[in-house]
Parts: sequence; C-alpha cells; structure tokens
Amino acid sequence: MNIQKLIIRGLMKLPDAALLAMAGGKPLHIDGQTLDARVQFLAAQGAKSPSLTTLDPVTGRAATAQGLALLDGAPRANVVVKDMKVPGPAGPLDARLYTPAEAKGQLPGLVFFHFGGCVIGDLDTCHTFCTMLADMAQCVVLSVAYRLAPEHKFPAAADDALAAFRYARDNAASLGMSHRIGVGGDSAGGYLSALVAQETKRLGEGEPALQLLIYPVTDMTWRGGSWDSCADVYPLTREIMQWFIDQYLNEAGEAEGVRASPLKAQSLEGLCRAIVVTAGFDVLRDQGIAYAERLKESGVRTIYRSYDELAHAFTAMTGVVPAARRACEEIARDVRGALHG
Repeated sequence: MNIQKLIIRGLMKLPDAALLAMAGGKPLHIDGQTLDARVQFLAAQGAKSPSLTTLDPVTGRAATAQGLALLDGAPRANVVVKDMKVPGPAGPLDARLYTPAEAKGQLPGLVFFHFGGCVIGDLDTCHTFCTMLADMAQCVVLSVAYRLAPEHKFPAAADDALAAFRYARDNAASLGMSHRIGVGGDSAGGYLSALVAQETKRLGEGEPALQLLIYPVTDMTWRGGSWDSCADVYPLTREIMQWFIDQYLNEAGEAEGVRASPLKAQSLEGLCRAIVVTAGFDVLRDQGIAYAERLKESGVRTIYRSYDELAHAFTAMTGVVPAARRACEEIARDVRGALHG
C-alpha cells in the first residue's frame, strides 16, 4: 500500500464531524437528503483536481484509475480470477472471469460492464465489486472491457455489449455458467445492460435472466430534476456527464434513439426481471428512478434500491466509505436472490 493510500485510509477513519470540518464545515443537503460525511470529504479533495473535461481521454483514463485505486476495497480472496478474451464485432475484447473458489458444477452467470461514460474505465474499474458479486451472489461473473469513445463512437460500446452477452449465452458451459445468465453494470454499464435486455427481446433471441442497473444512464436527453439539483456533485457533475455524451455520440440527434436512451422505448413489457439502483447525490438519479417505475408499470418484476446518502460511483468506494460497502453487499445479495431464485 503506497503512502497516499495510507493517508487517505487513515483520514477516512476520523469521526464525521472532523471530516466535515475539513470539507467546509456543514453537511451537504440536496432534495431533502444528506450526503455521507466521507463522500463529502472526498468531494472536497476532488474539487482540487482538474475537471475530467479539461483532460484528453487518455490522460483522463489514467488519472481516474489512479484516483479509484485509493478508494476501492480489497478484492474477495475466495474468488478465482482469470483474464481472457471474448470475440467482439471488431476484434477480441479483454475480459475477466470471476468464479467462486469452491464452485461445484455450473453456477448462474452475470456479464458485467464497468462505469465510465463509455469513455473511461477498464477491467480494474469494478474489479473489487466483481469479486463481491461472484462471492456473495455465488455466480460466475464475466467482466468485459468494451470499446471506448472517442476512439470508438456510438454504437461501438453497444455492439460490444451485445456480442459479449451472446458469447456468454452461447458458451455458458465452457465458462462454468448455467443457462441463467444476467447482465449488469453501473452508470454506462447500466445503460449497456438495459440495452442488451431490450435488444435481445426485440430480436427474439435468448434473453438475459436479469438486468442489474446501478445508477444507469437511461436517457441521454434528460433534463430537470437531479440533472439540475445535483449538477455540481462529486464525482459526476452535469458538465462531466454531458462531456461523456458528447464524446460517445457522433451527433446529438442520436440521443433520441432507444439504443442511446433505453427509457425512450415504446414498451418495456416482457423484459427480464430487474434490479435498479440509484444514488441520492447523482445527476442520473431521476432517470434511474423513471426507468424503474416504467419497468414496474410494464409488469416487469423489479427490485428498486435507493442509497440516498451516497453519490455516483460508490461501487468503487468500498475501501473508504462503509455505507458504500454495505450497499454493494446488499446489491450482491439481491443478485443472488434473483439468479438463484
């Protein structure tokens, strides 16, 4: 553990009052909710760094990876991890397979896509969370590094996500998976998972058993609500989210289509069961809520979780924010119930 990580871990053990004092002195309240003191302290520290929008994507990816490494928890030890490749529409995609160490026979599977606005992130972004899912949900997780913008614009990431799920579905036995295979991800990964669920249904092919949508992007044209009230909240400001969208899309009009904005689908009836998760302090909160509500109204069996005191990207904060760790553990238990139930 490097010295910077040791310092952060030490500071985050201080009482809430001390952390708030170093973060401006007063708790942050938005829309009747109060931000976790540790997240507020991280926000104050993050405000000292250049905005992602001022960096080129390659530099932004490196800076984000360095920052996340300071916050993430230790991976679960009783999970076997294997790096591999899966076929994609434009060539092999890097992937990582997580299998419970004591697995006997085939287990349910989950194809997972990391967060990062389809611009940043890699297999390490959600590494610890994937070990938690494999261990606590007792499932085989296949994490896939889809192509990123602006080098690979829309619909590259969407096409890769579909190809990855199809590969897992059609090669389940060789991956140690049963026929029950879900898709899941956070933020951009949630968007890709919702898209896979919709596209496989529309095309009449084998569909996922579950869609795990953690603070998902569901409408790239969304305005109002948390898009405004949480516009300046760490770590995903409105400016950064719009920058992601601009990097990903070829032109703004693409945001009107369902392959960019799943919430715009005419019908969600008949989709696979869902787990939808939002964070209280997140520009994406209200579009996640809207998607969960539409799923329920459409008769889709849906679990909705709201972690009001947390902010976007909490799946990568399990090493320093106890509330984030508890939330991730609860999500993993929900996944177990959905895939094994």
